[in-house]
Amino acid sequence: MALAKVPGTCLLTIRILQAHGLPSKDLVTPSDCYVTLWLPTASSHRFQTRTIRNCRSPVWNQSFHFRIHRQLKNVVELKVFDQDLLTKDDPVLSVLFDAGTLRDGEFRRESFSLSPQSEEWLEVEFRLQSLTDCAERLVSNGILVARELSCLHVQLNKEGDQQGSEGRVQLVIPGSWEGPQETSVGTGSFCFHCPACWEQELSIHLQDAPQEQLKVPLRALPSGQLVRLVFPTSQEPLMEVELKKEEGPRELAVRLGCGPCPEEQAFLSRRRQVVAQALKQVLQLEGDLREDEIPVVAVMATGGGIRAMTALYGQLAGLRDLGLLDCISYITGASGSTWALSNLYEDPDWSQKDLEGPTELLKSQVTKSKLGVLAPRQLRRYRQELAERAQLGHPSCFTNLWALINEALLHDEPHDYKLSDQREALCRGQNPLPIYCALNTKGRNLTTFEFGEWCEFSPYEVGFPKYGAFIPSELFGSEFFMGRLMRRLPESRICFLEGIWSNLYATNLQDSLYWASEPSEFWDRWAQDQASLDKEQVPLLKIEEAPTAAGRIAEFFTDLLTWRPLAQATHNFLYGLQFHKDYFWHPHFSTWKATKLDGLPNQLTPAEPHLCLLDVGYFINTSCPPLLRPTRDVDLILSLDYNLHGAFQQLQLLGQFCREQAIPFPPISPTPEEQLRPGECHRFADPDRPEAPVVLHFPLVNDSFQEYSAPGVRRTPEEKEAGTVNLSSSDSPYHYTKLTYSPEDTDKLLRLARYNICNSREWLLEALREAVQRRRQHRARGPE
Repeated sequence: MALAKVPGTCLLTIRILQAHGLPSKDLVTPSDCYVTLWLPTASSHRFQTRTIRNCRSPVWNQSFHFRIHRQLKNVVELKVFDQDLLTKDDPVLSVLFDAGTLRDGEFRRESFSLSPQSEEWLEVEFRLQSLTDCAERLVSNGILVARELSCLHVQLNKEGDQQGSEGRVQLVIPGSWEGPQETSVGTGSFCFHCPACWEQELSIHLQDAPQEQLKVPLRALPSGQLVRLVFPTSQEPLMEVELKKEEGPRELAVRLGCGPCPEEQAFLSRRRQVVAQALKQVLQLEGDLREDEIPVVAVMATGGGIRAMTALYGQLAGLRDLGLLDCISYITGASGSTWALSNLYEDPDWSQKDLEGPTELLKSQVTKSKLGVLAPRQLRRYRQELAERAQLGHPSCFTNLWALINEALLHDEPHDYKLSDQREALCRGQNPLPIYCALNTKGRNLTTFEFGEWCEFSPYEVGFPKYGAFIPSELFGSEFFMGRLMRRLPESRICFLEGIWSNLYATNLQDSLYWASEPSEFWDRWAQDQASLDKEQVPLLKIEEAPTAAGRIAEFFTDLLTWRPLAQATHNFLYGLQFHKDYFWHPHFSTWKATKLDGLPNQLTPAEPHLCLLDVGYFINTSCPPLLRPTRDVDLILSLDYNLHGAFQQLQLLGQFCREQAIPFPPISPTPEEQLRPGECHRFADPDRPEAPVVLHFPLVNDSFQEYSAPGVRRTPEEKEAGTVNLSSSDSPYHYTKLTYSPEDTDKLLRLARYNICNSREWLLEALREAVQRRRQHRARGPE
């Protein structure tokens, strides 16, 4: 991350010359065309030429000026519109121009057309000139750039002792974080934050007389000095305006860096000592491992609702039985498996204890009736907490309601527990580091998922590896601008994060709440909607109009449900950050599949005020991406898969994703026999790419467990029934729509998961030996 006063401010002049042969959207008259210009690295304002009427080849000859910095990716968007007085203006032509292709002092004329063979074109002149009046302080990781902020304090006073009506006044600085603010004269002071080098102005409007306004160019104000102006209005009393421009906050609250944070590095240093001792014991090594011989081993758990939560308990118990829990440095979870992790990490020493106690607590929650979570008393509590969150400043979104319902499903009482509280479980390196996954997408394209970005949550940080941007976990949900913390909100209880990580299960919740009058009706409707899928396919999120008739339950949440908000909305901590001129070629910037959006910086996540974070199951049911970051250098991944349909399907999708992103990952190519009858454990490796991790894959199967109650212990005829576990994708008691299990089914799943791990002991030990040897070979080769 660089912090410096960087020269490179330039004046970009764009002159819209003319267009030729523009098509008319109106069959009766020629086009009435104008051109808009948008350059968000220089201004929030969209500039516009005058409209030339009834002309297919209009001539504008209008110039526009922008102050830009050459270290930024300055992409100008030019759009030609055909004005229509009755309907929305029709777009005719849209082009992008990268100002970074201009040399200092260059004058260039460009013609943009709809296609190489097109006779319609737009002619534009560009000129770039260096400015020497300022050097701007930039902070960058080579992908994102944080710019300097200026802060303007505004106070409105009545002039003299005059008395009169207190009219409303609106204050506006386009592009400021605060946005428009309304007040009455003399009722307080206001503050605006905006990029320091933008050519902004403060506009003061009288609400009762919109034609009367005062405009003050911010660059004309001396820094650090109080300036008093009199607003010469026609109303009484006159208004005095006090202005003071200052430098905005310098310190970033967003960490711009692609490697692990210092807290994670310190944790790994402590954890390596635990791992080294555990490996020496289980592998029966003669001597101690050197620090650079200690492999990084990780557990990756998929989603799967109550099934994933329950099975993960059983598998972790199996790893503890084998003495392998202390060999693991990371545990990642998605969707349902995050419920198990968030429960376990409430105990700072959970992995050092017998898991029978937590397992019994789990069984009591899995087997209890769920009807009470929609009782009137509970509904009132949900409504009250949602209202309190809205008052604090959190955006209203449907996932928050799902989060409270989900918490009631998994706990008897609300838990005042937060993600940052899990740091206590890491302070001595006594447990693996948990990482939780979500997917950020575009709120307007929830059914297509042509674009997405992995977001990871740990007790230390929340962030986007793609952008190399992270914040402390306790600040997630607070408001940021240009990397600075603008408004700190109280850290959310972890149930609201679980709502994000598992909102796949909220898909039909809205409609079911509308339909139902009683809790039993709600659960019948919800299960019916979910089970309409013959297999565990991913449902599409949909935003629809509310039903005309609402059930009694929906009456508790009229505002929230009538709005039909996005699945999730959280203040975007990347908001306002801009892109480095070479961001696209940064080795840690990963594009999303074949989308073109990653090449359009003006449309990427930092331009959005809110994040739209979803369950990763909408794309791939995996929590593996955090483990594939090269800076974590993971040697061995224990892949715990809870899918009922396709033992290798999600892992193969992950492999395809990694190929598209050029991420080192072994080919997932099970044999036809393995596809037909998968076993408890499968090994995947790539001997030609030593940087790719080895994967031990544990699908959820009922194989030798049918004949053995424990490894090497055959079942008696009386025990045969205990080995029958229905894992069908259609009628299993563990289908993801099932929120309540019988005690017998719960015990079967726990025992099966535990057995499958213990029965794979030799696979696990051999993989650990290989991981140690891999580290030793890497040390022998020396640094590359």
